[in-house]
Amino acid sequence: MKILIIDDDKNITEAILISFQLQWQEVQVITAPNGEIGLDLFYEQNPDLILLDVMMPYKDGFSVLKEIRQTDDVPIIMLTARSDDMSIIKALESGADDYLSKPFSHLELFARIKAVMRRTRLPAPNNSTTPFTSGGLIIDFGNRQVTKNGQNVKLTPTEYKLLFLMARNAGRALTFENLLDKVWGPEYRDQLDYLKTYMSRLRKKLEDKPDEPQFLLTERGFGYRLNSLPKTATLSA
Repeated sequence: MKILIIDDDKNITEAILISFQLQWQEVQVITAPNGEIGLDLFYEQNPDLILLDVMMPYKDGFSVLKEIRQTDDVPIIMLTARSDDMSIIKALESGADDYLSKPFSHLELFARIKAVMRRTRLPAPNNSTTPFTSGGLIIDFGNRQVTKNGQNVKLTPTEYKLLFLMARNAGRALTFENLLDKVWGPEYRDQLDYLKTYMSRLRKKLEDKPDEPQFLLTERGFGYRLNSLPKTATLSA
């Protein structure tokens, strides 16, 4: 596995490098001291995962994240000294896969990396499963393709995994804890902000009116349910 660290804090970078050298030697680590160099290395090296600092000179982490997400869904963990809820939500809404507050231990870092890599592995394609159809939404499990009103919808691996789980349980409400456990892992069962943010991202991509969803419904105080609309249903414009 190849990991790219984009961080202007030399102490943080060196500590991470030493941790990998001592305990995870099979991982190749590449470092960049700022966002501009980090983007160059991203395009050159095609890493499997990125550790991205938020506060950097020249180009901050959110700008780097935005540019990468225009073309690639590589897993990205944001690193920052800020740990307030709004910063976490902003990072997730911008397309980050996870968020780690400084200072952190190498064990916590390794656990987050493994969790992100685990959940971004897409479910195995199943050509024998009938595509899920609800109104203008079609999920082709064999080709891992999602279309809405005939248009392809680009989803990140985590977004697809969440939608896949809900589609396989269509019409049935799944608890918040169950969704977090199955998609993110048992260590995320109380991280409701993660689930709410990803559900918001899915609604923006799949719903005509994200604030008045017809597909992805909230079961207040319990969980979420994927609604099965008739094929002939006409969705509001």
